Amino acid sequence: MRFRRKEHSFSQIRERKKKMGIKTYRPYTPSRRNMTSSTFEEVTKKTPEKSLLAKKKKNSGRNSYGRITVRHQGGGNRQKYRIVDFKRQKDDMEATVIGIEYDPNRSANIALIEYTDGTKSYILAPQGLTDGDKVISGVKVDIKPGNAMPIESIPVGTMIHNIELNPGQGGKLARSAGQEAQLMAKEGAYAHVRLPSGEMRLVSVRCRATIGTIGNSDHENIKLGKAGRKRHMGIRPTVRGSVMNPNDHPHGGGEGRAPVGHSGPLTPWGKPALGYKTRDKKKQSNKFIVKRRK
Repeated sequence: MRFRRKEHSFSQIRERKKKMGIKTYRPYTPSRRNMTSSTFEEVTKKTPEKSLLAKKKKNSGRNSYGRITVRHQGGGNRQKYRIVDFKRQKDDMEATVIGIEYDPNRSANIALIEYTDGTKSYILAPQGLTDGDKVISGVKVDIKPGNAMPIESIPVGTMIHNIELNPGQGGKLARSAGQEAQLMAKEGAYAHVRLPSGEMRLVSVRCRATIGTIGNSDHENIKLGKAGRKRHMGIRPTVRGSVMNPNDHPHGGGEGRAPVGHSGPLTPWGKPALGYKTRDKKKQSNKFIVKRRK
């Protein structure tokens, strides 16, 4: 009996994934078989800037009364918050990139920059930004990754990220790893921006945005491989409603494996779980949404 030769060996697959920025492991345990992690190729600086760190207190999902208001939170590694500059209001002052760092609080990497006056700051690291590069913010600056400016100064069709919703508020949209939005058109006081979700939204031309696409785009391809990595993130186990008692969940109760028993799946509080629109129909910002996502 003839056996077909394998097209790709394990080492070839590992090399191919390494080029993608994903690290694989030899399967010496069941969890290691499917585990992948980032190669951190973009990261050039390992230790954070102490002056830009802040304490990050954990509440394990509990409020001031000690009651759980957000489920599935608790434990995890200790983290310190990196103070990231989302406003970029230091205009017409050039800054040099000192290094690209890992940030435990977000999927994107961050870049440590130093202005000509000696001030240091963190910004979201776009693709292609490396040590020694110059970035600047202002009304009339070059269209290159890392530079921030009002939307009225950005050419139509440009890929942008870290977009403000209100002038001077700081970036709110397109801030996670690999994300980008596209400036589609400008009409009067508003610009049409296509967000990563597919939503088309009106944004004031006075709002600021940063040129380029956020780096670390391989983040979405990482497989955790084992439950312990989720616990390290501070996420506790999620229990299915169907294995609970009737007083704990609408799906609970019954002998053996029982169906939901309702017209559709429900949340623990009896609200529809899938496909139920929760957005307020009278929400003030509805007028700025030209086209809904998907």
